[in-house]
Amino acid sequence: MTVDTIYAPSTAVGGAIALIRVSGPLCPVIAREMLDRDVTKAPRMMRFVHMQDGNAVLDDGMACFLPGPGTYTGEDMLELSCHGGSRSVARLLERLSKTGARPAEPGEFTKRAFLNGKMDLSEAEAVMDVVSARAEESLKAALDQLHGKLKERIVAVEELLLDSLSAIDAAVDYPDEVEEDVSLALPESLNRAKREIDALIAEGRQGRVLREGVYVALVGRPNVGKSSLLNALIGADRAIVTELPGTTRDTLDEETAFFGVPVRLVDTAGIRDSKDVVEQIGIDRAKTALDRADVAVLLLDGTQTLTEEDEQLLTLTEGKTRLILRSKGDLLQTEDGFGDLTISAKTGEGLEELKRRIVALSGAREGAAITNERHIKALENAAAALQHAGQVSELTLVATDIRDALHHLGAITGRDVDGELIDRIFARFCVGK
Repeated sequence: MTVDTIYAPSTAVGGAIALIRVSGPLCPVIAREMLDRDVTKAPRMMRFVHMQDGNAVLDDGMACFLPGPGTYTGEDMLELSCHGGSRSVARLLERLSKTGARPAEPGEFTKRAFLNGKMDLSEAEAVMDVVSARAEESLKAALDQLHGKLKERIVAVEELLLDSLSAIDAAVDYPDEVEEDVSLALPESLNRAKREIDALIAEGRQGRVLREGVYVALVGRPNVGKSSLLNALIGADRAIVTELPGTTRDTLDEETAFFGVPVRLVDTAGIRDSKDVVEQIGIDRAKTALDRADVAVLLLDGTQTLTEEDEQLLTLTEGKTRLILRSKGDLLQTEDGFGDLTISAKTGEGLEELKRRIVALSGAREGAAITNERHIKALENAAAALQHAGQVSELTLVATDIRDALHHLGAITGRDVDGELIDRIFARFCVGK
């Protein structure tokens, strides 16, 4: 099958330097046509070159020819580092379009790396997680997956299941000799595999937070200090703060990170009974944000006794993962009172402890091998297949369930996955990766 040669900028246009990547069989030809020196004679070395269209110099820069299969994609590659101005990059892309190469599709470089066996599907998906990581722990988890941590654990489970399948095949072929031994040993083997899958699922539910962030809704009646708290937590004046109740009429989202964990803070309209149509829309959105929240932070005015509206909010948030804050701590005369924590947006009192408690309540797990919802679903399907295997006695039926579990595990690594799913995964990537 003929493989196209593809090209794309791999850096944002507008910086000091731009990187253009080319991958495919035409790379040596393109290098000789476009560059004033033959970089293919010194592979894997950066060379200063003039990039040309005929005799016209398009730009000066650096070029490196990388022969396959020892490259990111497994194919011959050419990397051009040029000036980052939009016109400089455009001229080189226009020149590349004349060589027989075509623009790369989103994620096509990484897709080729997967198809050429340079990485498994879980590692390929981690590439985009590295690019989009919003906090330190998110990046660590993505790098662990990119470096094969998840693959190692999946392969270990697959080996257990393949050993069980081999034993079943032997029992079917030689029932008088090994069937009883296999029937006795099989439950423990399947239980070991299921325990490991269950552990990965539990990690995945905790690790999802590292990929998607903790959704935190700041709720309370009007004028208890929600907007001031948001501003204090992100270190910027993003929410409007006034003495007038009902200033916040809509939800305001801000992304930040607490102790390396990505957090999405949502400042909501004060929840109370209101006949103001616009304010009521904001209140409805506040309730929607509360329903969605991983952690609800309920603010109660520490300078006042509980009101009927406060009592309603305590009931509304009951049963949710929540923190009850006693706000305006700088105005309090005593530490005695209601709530899990006393805070002051003005002085910073209690804010670091609040961040710690939000992270603790989120369930975010450092070092989690699973952060991807697709992987969690595949593991759940594999666990269900093994659960059913433990409930049947006929060895051929057990074998069918084991193969089903292996199919779902293979969907994570890409060993057993259809082309349509592969296309959907890489379509989410940016161009140039």
